[in-house]
Amino acid sequence: MKVKSVLLLLALCCLTSAAAAQDAGSPAPQGPVGGPLSSGGALASTAPGLDAQGVKRFLLGPGDVLDLRVYNESQFNGQLVVDDEGKLEVPFLDEPINALCRTDREIRAEITEALKKYIKRPQVSVRVTQMNSRPPAVVFGAVRSPARVSMLRKVRLLDLLATSGGVTDAAGSDVQIFHTEKMVCTEPEDLAAVPIDSYRPEDPTQVGYDVFSLLALKAGKKEANPYIRPGDIVIVQEAQPVYIVGAVKSPQGLYLKNNMQLKTAFAMVGGLAREAKAGSIVIWRRKKGQAEPEKLIVNYNDIKKEKIKDIELQPYDIVEVPDNSGNVGNTLKSLLMGGGMSSVTTMATSLPLRVIY
Repeated sequence: MKVKSVLLLLALCCLTSAAAAQDAGSPAPQGPVGGPLSSGGALASTAPGLDAQGVKRFLLGPGDVLDLRVYNESQFNGQLVVDDEGKLEVPFLDEPINALCRTDREIRAEITEALKKYIKRPQVSVRVTQMNSRPPAVVFGAVRSPARVSMLRKVRLLDLLATSGGVTDAAGSDVQIFHTEKMVCTEPEDLAAVPIDSYRPEDPTQVGYDVFSLLALKAGKKEANPYIRPGDIVIVQEAQPVYIVGAVKSPQGLYLKNNMQLKTAFAMVGGLAREAKAGSIVIWRRKKGQAEPEKLIVNYNDIKKEKIKDIELQPYDIVEVPDNSGNVGNTLKSLLMGGGMSSVTTMATSLPLRVIY
């Protein structure tokens, strides 16, 4: 008798363990439209919502898609698309809902109120599944990591450049922003930034742009840090080059920045060599509309003695420093007088996509 009791007890223990293991591996109970039930019985979406991604106030625009689910009322379920006028057509509702520049939470509250006409205490879930009104911005040019950037919140120019790894040493003084989409959900703070230049074409097929100062942005000036619109193309312009050749310690090309003058340029290449003939420095300068460059002779000794003003360099200047024999040695002039004078900035054909939450 005792043996039978022990065997029965062991059998019960095995059955209990097996049931517990089965419960642990079983999926959570599902609601009628494919989502687990929350503690209150309301439908909770299995896909991560915008709030889970850190997006608290995504404002809807034309083309955005929302997923509507009403607990135990599948006739209302489906995809809702914001039309060109910013409206949502909801099944069985007499009037469309205005969705333009509103959040999914506001839409959910309005749909819930409207459904009270048909359902007692409706339990409604609304979430954004496609954000077609917010195409990615593109940033390229003198940045470390050119990319397409999907913006799930308001993003300023400084945020965008940081996402792209910052600007390179080749960056010039300007940032050009092309606006490919109309502004949606404009707020006063969106217009606070002031460009240093703008282009607004009369031809609707052309794209307008604004120019902002990179130097002012680095200095922390708010007027140089605009909000980036969805679809904007941001180009960090590369600085234009000048070339220092001949009897200098480190002949090389330099990026022309901050109104560079001859003294600064020579300091950046290590100064003049001992054999340099400082009294007869040659500057070859491009002239608009002319095939041949202009030749300027500069007495650098007079500049150092402040007898004459320093020379401000211009894009693509070639500064030749002869030695005491009158020779300038190896020079880039023959190369630069040809096709090498074009800009080195090119549009990337394929850029990775990043997301700013």
